[in-house]
Amino acid sequence: MTVTIVVAVVALILGLITHHFLRRHDTEADDAGLSVKDLLSPVQTLTVLILAFVLATAAGSYNRAEEAAHNEANAADHLAETADYLPNAAQRHRVQADVVCYTRAVRHYEWPTMAHGQGSPEPSVWTADLRSAFKDIGTDQSAFGMLVSADDTRAKARQARLTESTAAVPAAVYWFMLVLLSITVISLCLCIPRRHNRPQLATLAMATALLTATLLLVHDAERPFGGAISVGPTAISDVEQQAARDFRADAPGTDLPCDADGRKASGRA
Repeated sequence: MTVTIVVAVVALILGLITHHFLRRHDTEADDAGLSVKDLLSPVQTLTVLILAFVLATAAGSYNRAEEAAHNEANAADHLAETADYLPNAAQRHRVQADVVCYTRAVRHYEWPTMAHGQGSPEPSVWTADLRSAFKDIGTDQSAFGMLVSADDTRAKARQARLTESTAAVPAAVYWFMLVLLSITVISLCLCIPRRHNRPQLATLAMATALLTATLLLVHDAERPFGGAISVGPTAISDVEQQAARDFRADAPGTDLPCDADGRKASGRA
């Protein structure tokens, strides 16, 4: 970082010194040279290029977050379905109940906190109980390997989802883009003629609106679980409803160990 700053400053100083000595006796060149518009043109180009790069980065983060959410939902669904192969009813019901409670906790506790780039400890209560249930099942069960594999896939998908909940674009880069946007708009204003400039003003307003909208879109897309285009908990909610129906059908009259939000029910160990 220091080297970059030093090189840029040295280049500027050397350029100004060279300009002074080469043109100090050239009186005809006093008024010649690049205009302000020409000097600001590279800044405008830089703004567009960086904005496009940052937008692509934010869009990639949004797509990865959406994929992770669906992968987690599919893994949880597969985990609940695999539990059907357990011959022991108590073990089967415990795994099914943990899946229901886990999906509820993810939906009601973890999803809202991801809007701020944070996770929640509530789902971990049920992942810990799942691991305890696997120990009770034992490796001699034919479904043990499938259960562990499905739970491992779920854990990786959850970690990917939590990772993508943080801002994909660093705050420093976003503020740098904001400064570049301001410079670009101001430089465009300087290029507008003083008279008969209605078409230019209209074009400038449209360009400013498009650049601003793009930057707002970047700010929204870089936080996939918060904002107007956030990834919703639809997939995990569908799994929760399906797993709850299967649990009630397989264990009629049995209460789940959690409430409707996925918190451990009072009186449960």
